[in-house]
Amino acid sequence: MNRKILRLAIPSIAANITTPLLALVDTAIVGHLGSEVYIAAIAIGGVMFNMIYWLFSFLRGGTSGIAAQAYGAGDTKATTLVLRRSLILAVMIGILIILLQYPLYLLLSDLLHPDSVTETLSAQYFSILIFGAPAVLGNFALSGWFLGMQVSRMLLWVSLIINLVNIASSLILVYLLDMGIPGVATGTLIAQWTGFGAGFLFLRRYRQVSVTIAEILHLDQLKRFFRVNIDVMLRTICLIAVTMWFTRTGAQQGTLILAVNTLLMQLFILFSYMMDGFAFAGEALVGRFVGDRDYRSMKLCVRQLFMWGILWAALFTTLYFVGGEGFLRLLSDDGDVITASHEYYLWAVTVPFAGFAAFAWDGVFIGATMTRGLLISMVGAMTVFFVTYLISFQSMGNHGLWLAFILYLLTRGLLQTVIFMRHTPGSTSVAN
Repeated sequence: MNRKILRLAIPSIAANITTPLLALVDTAIVGHLGSEVYIAAIAIGGVMFNMIYWLFSFLRGGTSGIAAQAYGAGDTKATTLVLRRSLILAVMIGILIILLQYPLYLLLSDLLHPDSVTETLSAQYFSILIFGAPAVLGNFALSGWFLGMQVSRMLLWVSLIINLVNIASSLILVYLLDMGIPGVATGTLIAQWTGFGAGFLFLRRYRQVSVTIAEILHLDQLKRFFRVNIDVMLRTICLIAVTMWFTRTGAQQGTLILAVNTLLMQLFILFSYMMDGFAFAGEALVGRFVGDRDYRSMKLCVRQLFMWGILWAALFTTLYFVGGEGFLRLLSDDGDVITASHEYYLWAVTVPFAGFAAFAWDGVFIGATMTRGLLISMVGAMTVFFVTYLISFQSMGNHGLWLAFILYLLTRGLLQTVIFMRHTPGSTSVAN
C-alpha cells in the first residue's frame, strides 16, 4: 500500500511543490522592487484569482473522484465521458469569467478593500491575468482526470512546464523589459496557456472511446456529476470566505501587516501543497478501491495516508522552527516586513500539525465522493473561524486572526474524522 501511495504521491508532491514556487517567485520578484506595496498588490491580485478559481476547483476534485471510481470498475466509456463533461464545462465557465471581468473585479475589490495605490497595481495584474481563465479551469479538468486514471506523473510534467515558463517569462519581462506588475501577470498568463496546450498533447497518449453528445448529456449521469460537484463548490465557497476574511482583515490593519501575513501564508501554502500530494494519492486510490468495492484496501490506504501525514507535519514543523529567518529573507529584503513578521512567526510554525489531518481527509472524501461530509465539516470549521475571530480580534489583534485560522484547520480535521468513522464506505451508503 505504501508503494501504491508513493507511486502517486511523489509525482504529485513534485508537481505541487512547483505551484507554491510560482507564488513564491512572483512574491520574491516584486519583493525586490523596492516597496512593500508591490507585495501587497500581488497578495490582493492573487487572492482575487484564488477566490474565482477555487470556486470552480470541483472541476479537478469532482473529476478525479468520479474518474477513479470508473477506472476501478474498469469502465473506459465512463472515464471518457467524465473527461468530456469536465472540459466542456471548464471552457464555458472560463469564457463567462472573461466576459464578466469588470463586475467581478469591482466586487472583489470592494470585498478586499485595498488602499488606492495597491488597488491601482492589483487592477493592472487582474486585467491581464483574467484571460487565462479557460486555460486554468481546463487544466483543473485535465489534472483531475489524469489523477483519477492513476497517472499523477502527468500532473508533474504539466506543472513543471507551467512553472518553468512562468519563472523564465516573468524574470525577462520584469527585469529585462522593466514591466513591473504587468510583466509578472503577463508571464503567468503565457505559462497558463502553455500548460493547457501541453496537457492536451499528453492526453493523446491515453486510450479513450468514442462517445456521442447524447451520452455526454445523459441526464442521470449529469445529475450525479453536478450533485458531487455542487457539494464541493459550496465547500469551496466556505474556504474562500475564510481566506478572503483573513486577507481583508490583514489589509485593514495596514500595508505592513498585509505584507507580513502574505509572507507567513506562503509557509502554509508550501506545506499544504506538499501534503496535498498525499491527498491526491488518496483521491486516486480511495476512488479506485471504492469503484472496485475493495473496502479493506481502502481502509488500509486511509491508515497509511495518516502515517505519512504525521511524518510530513513533524518534518515541516522542524524546518520552519529552525529556518524561520532564512525562509522570510528568501521572499523579501524589506527590513520592516521581516522584523514585523517575527512577532507572528510561531503561528505559522503550528500550521503543519494543525492542518495535516484536514488535507489527508480531503483526498479520502473526494475519492469516495463523500462530498456531503466534506461540506458539513467545512461549514463547521468556518463557523469556528468566525466565532473565534469575533471573540479574540479586538483584544489580540493580528494574533487573534491567526488563532482563528489555526482553530479552523484543527476543526476541519476533527469533524472529518468523526464523519468518516460514522459513515465508512462499505458499511454505510454515503457516496453520492
